[in-house]
Amino acid sequence: MNILILHGVNLNMFGRRDPSRYGKATLPEINSRLADLARELGVTVSFFQTNHEGEMVERIHAVTEENIQGVVINAGAWTHYSYAIMDALAIVRAPVVEVHMSNVHAREAFRHKSVLAPVCAGSIAGFRVESYLLGLRAVCGLIEGISMNV
Repeated sequence: MNILILHGVNLNMFGRRDPSRYGKATLPEINSRLADLARELGVTVSFFQTNHEGEMVERIHAVTEENIQGVVINAGAWTHYSYAIMDALAIVRAPVVEVHMSNVHAREAFRHKSVLAPVCAGSIAGFRVESYLLGLRAVCGLIEGISMNV
């Protein structure tokens, strides 16, 4: 099982960006925790981070040509306005789980709506690094459910 973890705009600044909201874990530390969990679950993960919306769209398009069974995405602020990323995710036939380190529903009003949600299997928010780990577990569960026709 191959899972792609997508990190969006400004997420390379984890650990330095508002630690009271996001925690002190850096993006490499988050990826390391995900890789550890992936080994435990017997799956393979790959990672991609960009601050450029077009690069994110192109990476998502590439999923359709690769042996990727699931996607976990934290699109950062793009979550709330990027119809380009939403349209790209809609093309993906693998389950997609949206994650956020902070509780977006307890923040500014513009963060309460996700334009990505309609094309994602589900969303997890507010648990810092654990949001990513729960997202990985969730996408694996969805894939297993698909393969067993559950």
